[in-house]
Amino acid sequence: MSILTTATTLPDGVIEDAVARIAADGYAIVPGVLDAAQCAEVLDRLWAGAAECDRRGLRTRAEQLDPNEHNVRVWNLLDLDPVFVELIQHPVADALVGAVLGADYIISNFTANIARPGSGSMSVHSDQSLVVPPPWDRAHCINIIWCVTEMRPENGATLHVPGSHRCRTREELPDDLAARLVPFEAPAGSIVAMEGRVWHTSGRNVTVSEDRALLFGFYCQPFVRPQWNWSVGLSPATQAGFDATMRYRLGLDLSLNTGYAAAVL
Repeated sequence: MSILTTATTLPDGVIEDAVARIAADGYAIVPGVLDAAQCAEVLDRLWAGAAECDRRGLRTRAEQLDPNEHNVRVWNLLDLDPVFVELIQHPVADALVGAVLGADYIISNFTANIARPGSGSMSVHSDQSLVVPPPWDRAHCINIIWCVTEMRPENGATLHVPGSHRCRTREELPDDLAARLVPFEAPAGSIVAMEGRVWHTSGRNVTVSEDRALLFGFYCQPFVRPQWNWSVGLSPATQAGFDATMRYRLGLDLSLNTGYAAAVL
């Protein structure tokens, strides 16, 4: 099933409003991008992808990130199922990312984090601080977070520090960073577009039996080295299915950020 079989129809002005909110607040929530049936389909394929990830030797337990074993990390999503290829280039995601980073953006990574009951929080960080040295004067990265399930405080919602995207260096961060964390709340089927300078962490899932499944599409401007080596991570069969734009965004051709983008975008 193509996840785009049911076209996404958003009210006029939603994208423009979201872009303005990202600039002002560092994030925007766009509900209703996927319907309930699409969320269920993606969730089924995500669990199948987790099993395939383990089979390939890409462990779904990340000790360096998570404090216990109750988070399921799924890597290399684009090579696991075509549904994730559709989502990474979804027109709503493309519109948001292009407006913030420019049309020549690249895809740095695409992973999932399923917070199971009992999962804990990782360290507070900003994704841009991991890939670009300070000063962080502008956004060079953005996360498009797909809420495959509802995201709320009890099931491990992503926590963020409001206004932290304005901090240009670590020295400008407040001393009580962790105490300022606020959860995102969004229904299943939403996108949370979070600018790369926002300081954040995963939440604690304190429910008894509720999983919280999120997909994280990480996009950067083309001068930033991607987190995932797509040339190695993607099978020849997967690579063969990409058009010129996706080959550019994934760095699969000889030309990367040397002006090739103008010919394909």
